[in-house]
Amino acid sequence: MQWTELLRPETRVALLKNYKEQEPLKGTRREVDFEPVCKLFVPWGAATFLITECDGDGLAFGLSDLGFGTPELGYISLDELAEIRGPGGLRVEEDLHWKPKHTLSHYAADARSAGRIRA
Repeated sequence: MQWTELLRPETRVALLKNYKEQEPLKGTRREVDFEPVCKLFVPWGAATFLITECDGDGLAFGLSDLGFGTPELGYISLDELAEIRGPGGLRVEEDLHWKPKHTLSHYAADARSAGRIRA
């Protein structure tokens, strides 16, 4: 499965839009602290990902929590997430009911103090 199949079309559009807006601002004081566009999760485990942007090749930026108590900001390969299979063939899923309430930096600070994403 490719990363494009992991997300709803409207999610892909929003992630690409944020990427295009952020790209010329990277490394400057004008970088945007976006609210996450989506929450991905592993239904059989504790892994959670809050994603703010993604380039056309599936390289995304966001907050990752693999369930080991050390959530971190960084780049995530959505192609790699799309290839993960769990028990019974379960896959990483987009939480269709989740709505962001804070910016990514807020979620990251909270996750560092809590040892996990609380979204």
